Amino acid sequence: MGQGSALSSILSALYLLLFLHILEKQLKNHKIPISFLSFVNDGLLVAQSKFFQLSNFCLFCGYNVASILLSDFGLLVKHSKTKIFHFSRLIGSFNPSFLDLSSVGGPTLCSKETWKYLGFIFNRKLLFHQHINFYSNKSISIVKCMKILRNSV
Repeated sequence: MGQGSALSSILSALYLLLFLHILEKQLKNHKIPISFLSFVNDGLLVAQSKFFQLSNFCLFCGYNVASILLSDFGLLVKHSKTKIFHFSRLIGSFNPSFLDLSSVGGPTLCSKETWKYLGFIFNRKLLFHQHINFYSNKSISIVKCMKILRNSV
């Protein structure tokens, strides 16, 4: 079934339903306080903590459990597409620690400054200045290109 087909999202949801159920039980049994969100072919691990080290530890454990379970289901984890992002309300310098996933086959991740997901651009404080700047500049450049094209037939 092609990715653009109307049935692809329904079939992937049916296939992943058992995976999500088992993953939720395993995370609960191991007392790993993270959530897993799935958007068809993208997954998102969410950890909440006041300390980066605790958050990274929970993400490491959750990533390990999820990748083992995905391989048991015959699905692939693209480790190269794995990213980490920390939200913080801290004022001043912000230097979260790295997340080393090399022991489970993944890369060593450092926190990104901005995060683009589902068309929205987030920064660490959840301010939308970066998002608004990007799309306003894009619309201005489109208007300038339309001026150039108005003389063509």
